[in-house]
Amino acid sequence: MASHKQLLLSNFLPAFIFIFVVETVLSGTVGVNYGRLADNLPPPQQVVQLLQSQGIARVKIFDTDAAVLSALGGSGISVTVAMPNEQLSSAAADQSFTDTWVQSNILPYHPNTIVDAIAVGNEVFADPANTAFLVPAMKNVYASLVKYDVASTIKVSSPVAMGALQSSYPPSSGSFEPDLVEPVMKPMLEFLQQTGSFFMANVYPFFAYIGNTDTISLDYALLRDNGGNVDGNNGLVYKSLFDAQLDAVYAAITALGFPEMKVVVGETGWPSIGDEGEVGASVENAAAYNGNLVRRVLTGGGTPLRPDVPIDVYLFALFNENQKPGPTSERNYGLFYPNEEKVYDIPLTAAALGVASSKRKVAAAPAHRHRHHSGETWCVANEKAGAEKLQAALDYACGEGGADCRPIQPGATCHDPDTIGAHASFAFNSYYQKNARRRGSCYFGGAAYVVTQPPKFGTCDFATRV
Repeated sequence: MASHKQLLLSNFLPAFIFIFVVETVLSGTVGVNYGRLADNLPPPQQVVQLLQSQGIARVKIFDTDAAVLSALGGSGISVTVAMPNEQLSSAAADQSFTDTWVQSNILPYHPNTIVDAIAVGNEVFADPANTAFLVPAMKNVYASLVKYDVASTIKVSSPVAMGALQSSYPPSSGSFEPDLVEPVMKPMLEFLQQTGSFFMANVYPFFAYIGNTDTISLDYALLRDNGGNVDGNNGLVYKSLFDAQLDAVYAAITALGFPEMKVVVGETGWPSIGDEGEVGASVENAAAYNGNLVRRVLTGGGTPLRPDVPIDVYLFALFNENQKPGPTSERNYGLFYPNEEKVYDIPLTAAALGVASSKRKVAAAPAHRHRHHSGETWCVANEKAGAEKLQAALDYACGEGGADCRPIQPGATCHDPDTIGAHASFAFNSYYQKNARRRGSCYFGGAAYVVTQPPKFGTCDFATRV
């Protein structure tokens, strides 16, 4: 294990608060949507093994399928589940419905299956009849989570399509459709802010590109090198359509008075096959878009409007789904064929890219001073990631990451048991707590995951430390 000068220096300053700040680049997280509108997909347990083999630690599904949730149990993979649109009216009408829904679809699985969030509906505004039900349904779902004491670990949100925007160009002029603002957007944003949740947006540069090939370059849409576009309102330079679309969402949210709201990209992707009119749909372009986006997210940095906010995305989708309706492209967004062969080969994790993951600005703890833990989650090692990946992540956490690793040094209180899993868990948790348990700070390229019970290794009880 590497020695760390910033930690050792604090030993010489016992009477003072010593803070060593490690300047790093913000990095986000990459998950994948696991859709199942197909009759030829492998069984869920086999899919979980595929996810683990690829280092994918976050998935999003479109229901609460029992077989899928059971298969994810104990895997260390966190999941966003969904309440279908057809249940919104019932959920909005009576909390007893959401109580039963949570009892049936969440409590039997969580926390062994790490349910990270509930997506209430999906692109609800496509059907105006459902719009009025959305926020009341979200509030009732949250109230049920509170009732069963799981609201602190499960967020509630709802994926919103780019069609909810009246304007998206230039990005700084982003605004929502006026008829959505007062009835639903403001109340939803107020709810998200009050519950500490995030806004979820589905961002597809592909659709914007195929509708505007005369004005949008393919390189700009695929996150390739290009001259960029300047936002005339603020002078910010955009090098990708993805960044421009995401910032249009941020601008629209800010215009309604929520400048600190975090946006998570619930879906984004590019099809490998399309109909004749679907210009740009090809294996080469899909690989370029998703590969460049993964590198964009994991190597750090926010958007021009939000440079200090990491980008979290869920790629669409894990598999090609042969029963999806619509144009040919709808059935060909998958990273994998149903036989688990890759449609194209791209890196999906920081480790595959050869970069450190989950970087943040970190402060080392004050010398000889303990902080009382104020949350309900901890970060532990995913030993299925293998010793090599765990060691690399441990070295980062104790080094550049600034975790307090003194207690796991030889002779210290948490050195025993002397295993890579125990030591990595301690370091990962130190990093996670010092980063205020932010999304993405317990990831390490799939080498770590969040738990809701305080871990204990030997006599080292995490609940009493950091």
